[in-house]
Amino acid sequence: MPIDPSAHVAHTARVHREACIGPQCIVGEYCVIEQDVSIGAFCQMEPYVYVKRWTTLGDRNEISAGTVLGTDPLDKNFTGERSYLRMGNANKIREHYTISRGTQPESVTEIGSGNYIMTSGHIAHNCKIGDNTVIASCALVAGHVEVEDQAFISGGVVIHQYSRIGRLAMIGGNTRVNSDVPPFFLYSDFNVAVKGLNMVGLRRAGFTRDQIAALKSAYRILYKSGLKLEEALSRMETELDTEHTRHLVAFIRASKRGICRE
Repeated sequence: MPIDPSAHVAHTARVHREACIGPQCIVGEYCVIEQDVSIGAFCQMEPYVYVKRWTTLGDRNEISAGTVLGTDPLDKNFTGERSYLRMGNANKIREHYTISRGTQPESVTEIGSGNYIMTSGHIAHNCKIGDNTVIASCALVAGHVEVEDQAFISGGVVIHQYSRIGRLAMIGGNTRVNSDVPPFFLYSDFNVAVKGLNMVGLRRAGFTRDQIAALKSAYRILYKSGLKLEEALSRMETELDTEHTRHLVAFIRASKRGICRE
């Protein structure tokens, strides 16, 4: 059944007969939900939310007023082929936000679960956002960007296309990110620059004293030793064989744009 009997759809909302609305959903006044949309259980949509075609939402997502999901990509070469926006569970997206679907045919923009995405920003086509991230107000995430789990992107940050943000990285407000940003560290300045460990994020994530100490050593090798990048990575592999330092090294080795390293 396209609309579950337990869902509440406001009289002024417009839901296409080929859309699927899950149990206990709330669809607010003047919402528009197009065909080929699937919305999971217990989702809440405030007034004036617009969910466009080929968008899928998991369960327990909260979408605030004026948000548009599954927009056509902001790409002059886009010609209207089918592509997708897929979102996981328990995301909170606040007012006046836009998230685009993929730009190539059958490609996907992916949003994980447990993310808190604040007001008046944009996530562009083909991005991949992990789980439990925070993306603050007025941040702009360009196409094909990847954001790993638990990253924190502050207000006004602009992220260049194809950049990657590592796990538990924290980007300070109004920073321009135009290179890959390795995990676990703190960054700021107009042109993104590393400032140290993201101590607040690491502690909140439950990292132990020994785990933090290993990352401090990795930071000193990577940013303070004066070694060339490959030499620094080899030294980290030899001296710091932990779960998180291995992730750090793997992230850097996978970089195609180059990492933030000043």
